[in-house]
Amino acid sequence: MADIVAGSDRTEAQSELRSLTVISIAHWYSHYVILVLPMLFPFLKERLGVGFVELGFALTVFAVVSGLTQAPLGYVVDRFGARRLLTLGVCLGGAAFVLLGMNLSYPWLIASAALLGLANSVYHPSDYALLAANIDGKRIGRAFSIHTFSGFLGGAVAPAIVALLVAMVGGAGALMASGAIGFLVALLIVAFPIPEASAATASANGADADAGSSGVLTPAILMLAVFFMLLGLSNSGISTFGVVSLMTGYGLLFSTANIALTAYLGASAVGVLAGGFLADRTHRHGDVAAACFAANVVIIVLIALLTPHPALLIAMMTLAGFLGGVIAPSRDMLVRKAAPPGAAGRAFGIVSTGFNMSGIISPLLFGWIMDQSMPRGVFWLAACFMALTVLLALVTERRRPATEAA
Repeated sequence: MADIVAGSDRTEAQSELRSLTVISIAHWYSHYVILVLPMLFPFLKERLGVGFVELGFALTVFAVVSGLTQAPLGYVVDRFGARRLLTLGVCLGGAAFVLLGMNLSYPWLIASAALLGLANSVYHPSDYALLAANIDGKRIGRAFSIHTFSGFLGGAVAPAIVALLVAMVGGAGALMASGAIGFLVALLIVAFPIPEASAATASANGADADAGSSGVLTPAILMLAVFFMLLGLSNSGISTFGVVSLMTGYGLLFSTANIALTAYLGASAVGVLAGGFLADRTHRHGDVAAACFAANVVIIVLIALLTPHPALLIAMMTLAGFLGGVIAPSRDMLVRKAAPPGAAGRAFGIVSTGFNMSGIISPLLFGWIMDQSMPRGVFWLAACFMALTVLLALVTERRRPATEAA
């Protein structure tokens, strides 16, 4: 993070570093939250006396609520302030876990999943609006990469933390402790205040807030929403069904398939950090995304076509994960450039809905492929989505100069 603050005024640098740290911690918690319920499925199945279909329905409720509310809450973020909504969202997520821990029943599980979905819809519009408003443009790419990396880290440590909590205080205690973590994060946001980001503050700083409120649904923003959906479909297909595909289609042992997926996900996190430096050193972010995903298309198609030696397969998965991570900051920069003044929350809320759509579609689509006994189809379909992402990234890059000149 030291590089983030290099060369800036000391007071401004401290404000930027404080903002980035607090927002990244909140993003860490948002990804931790997503995995708490799945990690507790064995406990919930036994205590609630339900099957995995009923438990899976809770995750569907989470995804649907988050998808339906993310874009509208982007408007709320820009109207009432991103920091206020972020604080409320973190508290709501924490309260959902505490309430479920105190009232272990299936109706409460569904209600808590709905509350968690609503809380989840706050993070992206709030976080990105705050980052766009508080980080200097020369360092925003690296700030985006650190923010994204913190989310990856939250997901990576969630299984270990939940397992430790269950061992210490049991399943219900783990739920309430996870909720308490949320309240601690909210307290951190209050104790270390971040300069607010909203249409009102943008107007005070000379931006045209009215333009932001009326023109956020631009072709560029809608195109980026599709871009995010395609990204989500390709990545979630591999991360969700990669292990079972490698086992059934390539004859890999469970341990080897897990190593391959772990390498893919771990390299993605490293790629995100590397991508931040790249994003700050170029203005052609669409070309960066297209180049990385074009290389990924080749790698994933080779995996689908061939049966590489396990060591080579792991290396190929590692490279694919790294390249997929590199594009994340450039992806965020594309949205930042496309967002009208004072409308960063709405813009990121709309485009992030694409991720929610992929979360609803992907399990059904890739699950159907596996049910048809086509394990290599997971990689073929992921490659198809990546190829479409390349085309869309190029179109977005070519449209941008014309839009800026208008």
